[in-house]
Amino acid sequence: MRSRYSAFVKGNAGYLLRTWHPRTRPARLDLDPGTRWSGLEILGTADGSAFHTTGVVEFRASFKGGALHERSRFERVDGAWVYVDGEFPDA
Repeated sequence: MRSRYSAFVKGNAGYLLRTWHPRTRPARLDLDPGTRWSGLEILGTADGSAFHTTGVVEFRASFKGGALHERSRFERVDGAWVYVDGEFPDA
């Protein structure tokens, strides 16, 4: 989760796509270069240990002018954790 947040901060769409589950990965990702990310707060986790194949991370990522609150699902693919999808509890 932290590495994906860092990729958003740096505008590294390639990394984000590589760490996205093949089943749900978009063909391309257009990041807004004007977004100024300012912090990541992990609100909770479920599963996701060495003994699990799935996990959930709930987080709040702050940016100039607001914040993104998401509950993200991750799965292991070939031993690596990848982002599957997320839901927005505040929506």
